[in-house]
Amino acid sequence: MAEQQFDLVVAGCGVAGLSAAVAAAEAGAKVAVIERATRDERGGQSRYTEAYLRMKSLTEVTDDFETHLAENGSGAIDPELVEEAVHSQRGALAKALSIADPSVIERLSAGAGETIAWLQGMGVRFDFLPTQFLTKSQPRLLPVGGGAALVEALAARAEQLNVRFFYETTASALQQDADGRVVGLKVRTRSAGTQLLGGQVVLACGGFEGNAEMMTRYVGPRSTYLRPVCKGGYYNRGEGIAMGLDAGAAASGDFGSYHAEPVDPRSGIAEPSIFIFPYGILVNLEGRRFTDEAPGTVDAYYERVTRRIYEQREGTAWVVLDARHTRIPNYRLGIRTDKPPVVGDTLSQLARKIGVPADALEATVNEYNAACAEGEWRPLELDGLATRGLAPPKSNWATPLTEGPFHAYPIISSNVFTFGGLKTDASARVVDGDGEPIAGLFAAGETAGIYYRNYTGATSVLRGLVFGRIAGAFAAASRS
Repeated sequence: MAEQQFDLVVAGCGVAGLSAAVAAAEAGAKVAVIERATRDERGGQSRYTEAYLRMKSLTEVTDDFETHLAENGSGAIDPELVEEAVHSQRGALAKALSIADPSVIERLSAGAGETIAWLQGMGVRFDFLPTQFLTKSQPRLLPVGGGAALVEALAARAEQLNVRFFYETTASALQQDADGRVVGLKVRTRSAGTQLLGGQVVLACGGFEGNAEMMTRYVGPRSTYLRPVCKGGYYNRGEGIAMGLDAGAAASGDFGSYHAEPVDPRSGIAEPSIFIFPYGILVNLEGRRFTDEAPGTVDAYYERVTRRIYEQREGTAWVVLDARHTRIPNYRLGIRTDKPPVVGDTLSQLARKIGVPADALEATVNEYNAACAEGEWRPLELDGLATRGLAPPKSNWATPLTEGPFHAYPIISSNVFTFGGLKTDASARVVDGDGEPIAGLFAAGETAGIYYRNYTGATSVLRGLVFGRIAGAFAAASRS
């Protein structure tokens, strides 16, 4: 088997992997990057995302940043152990707990601003651009050009620093010495077959949303109703997570869950999201409502609503709107699908077109309309215009659906990324079941688990950038 030696081998060419590669190369390390895709398709999910960043300025994260991550940072764990992990960081059991390590959250928050400045030095521009959220609770900073701009800027810098790229290459196994130190990565390349790339390893190859077997094993058989939010997600097949666990890594993050986003199943474009649903009603294939469509601002609650959609038969719902929604200023920002709405002059006509029982849909709308109270409809802010005596309720923007033509869009839950991954410390080192770092092994991006239950929006790309950079710098400093 052919062998090549590097100081650092990075599995994955998204923003986390590229950040690791650039940071290490800037420190003088000899670096290789492994990418399953071709050069033109490099970047995985990072290439397709708009890359929202939960920051209130170029230097500061939002006020709720650390609190939100901490509140959604574990499952049901003994509170005394959580307290020990938070305050003492002593003891193997506490350090290896499957929770979001407080020191990791603090490092992410502290490293955000300097990472943005680092990217600006590569020519990336940032601004508070319009988003797909018509109502929002937190600001979102965006790179101009989205995730693709981040990928291209980082990749260009890596190439300038003579980082070696191995395209159409898949990582297959970690190599460890007799002491358990990771000393290389076994890979398969279409053109060169199997070879060993020696060096420390950063696993930054995403989650397992593109692996049907792992999705069924961890998320469950209903995952057949899920699909990756973009084509880049199909490249993420969980090898990095599996290799880390096989090497003795502790697990972290909710393996049975994922980041949910509402999308149009008819569309094949990246992220064909439907965020207009708070202004209508959501009905399942039986024509019945099943959730509060508008518990709060759409940016803060869309994931929870999308999970209710996933629970319905065939994982599908329809949002039904009347003509009033077309008068919301910039309403099209909340509709990213390239497919037109299904339109009906009457509810019964619409029901026939979308394949739900007409009598059930009409009864559902009549019941909803009767529960709507009078008041001022303010679509671009929380207006508290709620239904009365209706189960489930609608908490905002509850106005009768009476004005034709009626529009409908189908919605399913997409899988933006999976939550479960490898436990890492604040230096992006993978830790084992005793809470100790596995020498020579790092993880960043979705390969490292941190999220539970409800995703802290606009933190995923930022986490990949910050901890990819940290991993690369630490690996370069510790090379022999």
